[in-house]
Amino acid sequence: MSSATPWADSVGGVSSAIENLGRETRLFEPTPEFAAQANVGPEVFEQAADPVAFWERQAARLEWAEPWHTPHTWQPARTGEDGGLSIPRAEWFAGGRLNAAVNCVDRHVAAGGGDRVALHFEGEPGDRESITYADLQHRVARAANALTALGIGKGDRVVVYLPVIPETVVITLAIARVGAIHSLVFGGFSAEALRFRVEDTGAKLLVTSDGQFRRGAAVPVKAQADAAVAGDNAVEHVLVVRRTGALTPDIPWTPGRDVWWHDVVDTAPSTHEPEFFDAETPLFIIYTSGTTGRPKGVVHTTGGYLTQASWSHWALFDAKPDDVYWCTADLAWVTAHTYVLYGPLSNGATSVIYEGTPNTPSTGRHFEIIERYGVTTYYTAPTLIRTFMSWFPEGLAAAGDWDLSTIRLLGTVGEAINPEVWVWFREQLGSGRAPVVDTWWQSESGAAIVAPLPGVTALKPGSATLAVPGVTVRVVDERGEDVPRGAGGSIVIDGTWPAMSRTVWGDPERYRDSYWRAFADRGYFLAGDGAAVDDDGYLWLLGRLDDVINVSGHRLSTIEIESALVAHPAVAEAAVVGVGDTTTGQAVAAFVIPAGGGEGVPEAAVLREQVARAIGAIAKPRHVVVVDDLPKTRSGKIMRRLLVDLFDGRPLGDTTSLQDETVPSRIAAALARR
Repeated sequence: MSSATPWADSVGGVSSAIENLGRETRLFEPTPEFAAQANVGPEVFEQAADPVAFWERQAARLEWAEPWHTPHTWQPARTGEDGGLSIPRAEWFAGGRLNAAVNCVDRHVAAGGGDRVALHFEGEPGDRESITYADLQHRVARAANALTALGIGKGDRVVVYLPVIPETVVITLAIARVGAIHSLVFGGFSAEALRFRVEDTGAKLLVTSDGQFRRGAAVPVKAQADAAVAGDNAVEHVLVVRRTGALTPDIPWTPGRDVWWHDVVDTAPSTHEPEFFDAETPLFIIYTSGTTGRPKGVVHTTGGYLTQASWSHWALFDAKPDDVYWCTADLAWVTAHTYVLYGPLSNGATSVIYEGTPNTPSTGRHFEIIERYGVTTYYTAPTLIRTFMSWFPEGLAAAGDWDLSTIRLLGTVGEAINPEVWVWFREQLGSGRAPVVDTWWQSESGAAIVAPLPGVTALKPGSATLAVPGVTVRVVDERGEDVPRGAGGSIVIDGTWPAMSRTVWGDPERYRDSYWRAFADRGYFLAGDGAAVDDDGYLWLLGRLDDVINVSGHRLSTIEIESALVAHPAVAEAAVVGVGDTTTGQAVAAFVIPAGGGEGVPEAAVLREQVARAIGAIAKPRHVVVVDDLPKTRSGKIMRRLLVDLFDGRPLGDTTSLQDETVPSRIAAALARR
């Protein structure tokens, strides 16, 4: 490893490209011990030179009832004689038939793995349960039989509005088992957000609970679910899990429509004969966060998605039979679809799922769970890591005696990770030796697109490194031309990949226009994020293109400025936005959370100079606002548009995806005190 100050040196000039002002020279090579035992070696890139053949080999890792006859077809968006742009259409493994639930459960039992633990569940109140693959098979079979009895079959949509509990995993797999389409909704969303998803999917069934545990309290939920299905929709039944029981006694009930889980699922037969479905059968609909505009219901199909989910979990997380794997994502987030449900379970892994928040009842809850189950792989969001840094400014060893020695691999997802946060994560949770697999991908991509191979790739703090084998990624300017090394632009995916979304539910034109129209002449998928390429070809994510700040003609990345701020020891977390300025067009506004509970907050001038030294004077924040929290979705993304609205005093619009809806009012109060 070489040492140098990250994020130094400024690059001048005015361009339509995003300026890449940061420099990171620290390098962490895989240890010889890790490389020797890694699932994937450097030869994989040569093996993936023919992507279709490569993905065919990975598809063979699954169990197919019938083989595919056509590995891949692609009809890109093309301009017709009338000047209109066609709808792109992809297929992977057409003609092949499989069942996702069989691949995730039954085949492991048939192979003798029924006694292996599939899930260690920890509830927020402290209740615990370990579920073997054999037990999971019986539970999924019961749920599948119950779904059939409720009239759910192939192609029907089922909306699942549950917390992170075993029943959520069970019903999701059961929906897939009968060929229906699931759409999971975060249990903290409002009735209106749920209503939109119920109506947009045309769901016949809603699965919910009587209540949920949130931050140490039992909170009623059923009334919100009822409000969401009131009115004109296709819902025939509401299936209710008893989670909080007597703690939330006033449960509204509609006889004939509402049914208890324990009445119809727990009493159903524990065996179920599966049907097998074509690889292009829709598996699930997942909605984009909806931070701007109407949420999009992105559709993923079965064969290609499961192929890439399974292989990428095995390769990127170096999954071993004796691993205990924990991805902390809420089950409604795409990360959990791929790297809690379908990826790990298709590989026969043992996973941890935790219902609650990381500071209930104490800030060490995650570390207690790691110690209790001997977690070896811990995959979480940079937002949570930054929160840990604010809770434990002196480091974990000074705060508790948790045994984290079992951890051998770490992962991050959700937003670009600041370099100093990356180093803290590796040192504090990974004992300074565990590789950090920083992954970049989206709901639309279905699986990780840019990520290191832990036994192969030399790591740079803050960089997601390189595209995974079998996928081609570029960073391009507005004309679609590759930007030079050291420059920034739009990150695009060149061509297709098995886990790619196939359409937007009910709106194929929006799918075409959102993702393919911008670079239709080149066949590039526009992800909507900015990125830069360094001198070694490593990719650096620069945030959403909508979050780029234009200061006097300089297009600056919010991520780079935030990284410079977080590098100050008194700053635990920062969010940067562009606000209107009559002189420069936009000015940088920084919202910072102080480390250590607010002691020793540096003055604004100190933080401005911190940014000037690390990046350059052009990036200095005009405004610095000290806050106690930032508006984040449950998946860990910072909703920067809300910060702009708060700064300008505009109505906030949709805040349903926030994990804590009290944060905006607290930020408004901080702004008023300035």
